[in-house]
Amino acid sequence: MRKIAIVGLGYVGLPVAAAFGEVVPVVGFDVNRHRIETLQQGIDYTGEMSAADLERTNIEYTADPTRLSSCDFIIVAVPTPIDQAKKPDLVPLMKASETVGSQLTKGAIVVYESTVYPGTTEEVCVPILERMSGLTCGKDFFVGYSPERINPGDQEHTFTNIVKVVSGMNEDTLSIIADTYGMVVQAGVYRASSIKVAEAAKVIENTQRDLNIALMNELAIIFDHLGIDTSEVLAAAGTKWNFLKFTPGLVGGHCIGVDPYYLTYKAESIGYHPQVILAGRRINDSMGKFIATSLVKQLALHNKLIQGARVTVLGLTFKENVTDLRNSRVIDIIEELREFGIVVTVTDALADAQEAEHEYGLPLVPLEKLAPADAVVVAVPHQAYRDLGWAGIQDLLDAKTGIVVDVKNMLDQSKCPDGVTLWRL
Repeated sequence: MRKIAIVGLGYVGLPVAAAFGEVVPVVGFDVNRHRIETLQQGIDYTGEMSAADLERTNIEYTADPTRLSSCDFIIVAVPTPIDQAKKPDLVPLMKASETVGSQLTKGAIVVYESTVYPGTTEEVCVPILERMSGLTCGKDFFVGYSPERINPGDQEHTFTNIVKVVSGMNEDTLSIIADTYGMVVQAGVYRASSIKVAEAAKVIENTQRDLNIALMNELAIIFDHLGIDTSEVLAAAGTKWNFLKFTPGLVGGHCIGVDPYYLTYKAESIGYHPQVILAGRRINDSMGKFIATSLVKQLALHNKLIQGARVTVLGLTFKENVTDLRNSRVIDIIEELREFGIVVTVTDALADAQEAEHEYGLPLVPLEKLAPADAVVVAVPHQAYRDLGWAGIQDLLDAKTGIVVDVKNMLDQSKCPDGVTLWRL
């Protein structure tokens, strides 16, 4: 039986560690000591796993890299963000490879789960592992790639019931990787023909979704100009059996809004300039500005002074019912409104106030302390905001009248109260 270690205990790594930890002892490593300390107390502050979930596992949480030397099956699940120039930022992956390499023993297998462009595992990670360990890949140790498919906030599609794509540098390695994941993934494993195929499969999963959402966003812009309700159009079109169920909205987070840039970076490095993928990215990256300017138009139509107008934004995380603030595109709405001189107040039912201050320089105001506003933007439909209903949202408006912008169509348009103007994508 292989001794398993997970490097990186975030949204991806922790569920992986927990799944294995219900079957065999696992070493869970992370450089974030606060993360380790809270997990040792049975607390997952991301909200993905409950104390009961963690109680069922046999995980040794540690920030000591030397504990990896006792393991011969090491899964790397660290973030792969983009930099300000929208180029792949492989620093976390490279540092993780240095840490793993420094503790690597003969016969070990290293499996990467982080989203990367095709070729990263073999061209970037393997040389680091060899340099740090003094061992030779393919002789002394072996590598594979198994793309993560964790969807934060999704309690239905979890690690164990999603088909796991696996790959290895040779047939023997692939068999071991497939058998190891097969111990815990009930949905089964799919054996990709090569590491590059598995890497490419991962990056196009989110690229496809990004492009479909971009189409919906472009349609929403067109229909807004035509005075047609996008949701009603999609409901009508959705009666056709093969019409795909996508909706417009902000595209943030650390997957869909990031992964396409990994593929376009690799494409440009070989001399091909992607057009469709980058066009989709431009549309999705522009939606915050479109939503903000649409609200400004509504304020003007209601004879509200733009400069000094008060707007409350509900939600800052990158999607509903998660605590993660990384790459949230709600900030685009906020910054654009501020460009017009609008006073923006932000609240979030789940986000950590200190993290919001650190990440975006934004103070979060508790819902009960919000001042009356001229407009409310329901940016992230957390369950707490769904529970408010129209009555709770209306109470946030000055004299219960004003404008409500519903980014994700949380509210029932047919029940919009008198005195309230609803604008939605």
